[in-house]
Amino acid sequence: MTIGSQSATSPIHIIGAGLAGSEAAWQAASAGHRVVLHEMRPTRMTDAHRTDGLAELVCSNSFRSDDAQNNAVGLLHAEMRRLGSLIMRAADANQVPAGGALAVDRDGFSAAVTRALETHPLIEISRAEIAGLPPPDWDHVIVATGPLTSAPLADAIRSLTDESALAFFDAIAPIVHRDSIDMSVAWFQSRYDKVGPGGTGADYINCPLTREQYDAFVDALIAGDKTDFKEWEANTPYFDGCLPIEVMAERGRETLRHGPMKPVGLTDPNNPTVKPYAIIQLRQDNKLGTLYNIVGFQTKLKHGEQTRIFRTIPGLTQAEFARLGGLHRNTFLNSPKLLDDQLRLKAQPRLRFAGQMTGCEGYVESASIGLLAGLFAAAQLRNEVIAPPPPTTALGALLGHITGGHLETIDAGPRSFQPMNINFGLFPPLAAPPTRKPDGSRLRGNEKTVAKKQALSARALSDLDRWIADTLPTLAAA
Repeated sequence: MTIGSQSATSPIHIIGAGLAGSEAAWQAASAGHRVVLHEMRPTRMTDAHRTDGLAELVCSNSFRSDDAQNNAVGLLHAEMRRLGSLIMRAADANQVPAGGALAVDRDGFSAAVTRALETHPLIEISRAEIAGLPPPDWDHVIVATGPLTSAPLADAIRSLTDESALAFFDAIAPIVHRDSIDMSVAWFQSRYDKVGPGGTGADYINCPLTREQYDAFVDALIAGDKTDFKEWEANTPYFDGCLPIEVMAERGRETLRHGPMKPVGLTDPNNPTVKPYAIIQLRQDNKLGTLYNIVGFQTKLKHGEQTRIFRTIPGLTQAEFARLGGLHRNTFLNSPKLLDDQLRLKAQPRLRFAGQMTGCEGYVESASIGLLAGLFAAAQLRNEVIAPPPPTTALGALLGHITGGHLETIDAGPRSFQPMNINFGLFPPLAAPPTRKPDGSRLRGNEKTVAKKQALSARALSDLDRWIADTLPTLAAA
């Protein structure tokens, strides 16, 4: 079947144009299929979005580590690049300095994704809400509406699956105007002076705290006035990868010093002989460098309290905020029980799911599942089924977590399935973990951990290349 005749068949409908939906649309259209991408904004906005741009980043602007040798998310970046990811292409084109991380200008990133999808000849963008299950004549559907799925659609999915959706809270960090930061107190430096993509080794703004200032700050966080929960939110847990700063403070006075306020790898040039007791970092948020977000400072404090408390931070006493922090409720499916390894809903296989609502956590993870959903849907339109990526790859390991491939049983209950970022703990163990250095001497201590991660990454990329060679030529040749 030629690409021309394929494009004349019924389209793939993708609901939601966040990172997962945008990536799914790109992959399916790149394979020669017509796509209708449905996005309800600006007709109907959410509590977290601010624009009508596709792939809008509503929380952090960081895609986290870009180190493909030593970090699982960096490995996922590399795998997605090898599969022609639009999300990674737009991120690379709009990166801002962030040490060893890949952070982006959020507006430039969204604009690049929007432009690519709007100008693709096989993609139609429909700005309307899908308020309920898709019409029965939509044969191929990818639901990628994310954690902020509109109530009518969420209710319809819930009734169809006869499953109560799980839910957790996700919080947003504040953004500060760069010119309101006191640089006579703060300084530029990346942790351990690490140079990342587009960076210099001095990419973060650092604000030092003495022990007295730290203790007072923790007390203020704990005592600060927080957003009240609605009755239906009262028993919703937090996702541990995105805890509000005040929740971390409540877990122990030293928790923040071992988390987002850790003082290691940094030296205050204004007082180089004295190590700060804690350090708050800010990361560039836009290409111009006029906005910086406070790293790890997701919060449910009320806006007035945020302004008052965060201005007690040395260097931020005159801070002007472009955006204050917030909190929103996320929902996700019990995917190991409800989805097959092609991301299809077992109760109605014409529906695929992708992105954060499947139980992955993080921008890149969400986009990667969108990428797979797009490939799977494109193959099905050709009456083909492509094997999932090997579990030894980051893509395959994450898919296994979502669909239950790593479990002895797929009857996982709500308490056993929780959102997760990609991490090396999801990968099958190495057959023979490295024990020696290239010179023959024994690996010791942390050297073993580093060598193991590098071996897992090398195996993943090798296996992914083999999977691409064995699987994707069928799609390309069709």
